[in-house]
Amino acid sequence: MQYRELKITGAWEITPKQFGDDRGVFLEWFKQATFTDSTGRELDLAQANCSVSAAGVLRGIHYADVPPGQAKYVTCASGSVLDVVVDLRVGSPTFGQWDSVLLDTVDRRAIFLSEGLGHGFLALEDHSTVMYLCSTGYDPEREHEVHPLDPEIGIEWPTVGRDGSRLEYELSAKDRAAPTLAEARDAELLPHL
Repeated sequence: MQYRELKITGAWEITPKQFGDDRGVFLEWFKQATFTDSTGRELDLAQANCSVSAAGVLRGIHYADVPPGQAKYVTCASGSVLDVVVDLRVGSPTFGQWDSVLLDTVDRRAIFLSEGLGHGFLALEDHSTVMYLCSTGYDPEREHEVHPLDPEIGIEWPTVGRDGSRLEYELSAKDRAAPTLAEARDAELLPHL
């Protein structure tokens, strides 16, 4: 596996080595030993999630209260998504900045996000299946969101899907009602370094 730290401290892109033949492909999409060697930490596993989305579905930007926060190791088992990490940690030198990784069935990359970072993704084709390993379980009292289309963050979400069709963003009611980064900061909802 190859690890590349993103411009947001605490986030990595992971590219697995694939072994293919006429029967198909095999790869390790997570391995604790190489993960720890590359990131300097362990990933405690408390929950595994699966999300299936139609093209244009935009999920996030989600994060959990710190402590304990929720670290995520994310991959796309089917289809393709643009996966985005946003630094929501007040006091961080990259606060409000974002980076992204294309997760698909070609390179079969994964992304790791440390506690305190925001996470979201846009499905680029129908039936895009995203799998997450989470360090803590879901707790609705600790979960928050920031609006994924906030111009202050300025995420460059694709407007065209993998098949060349125009994407119409579809957000949940919760994500449509999410505060902007400034509103979340002013309400003291964001994690601090």
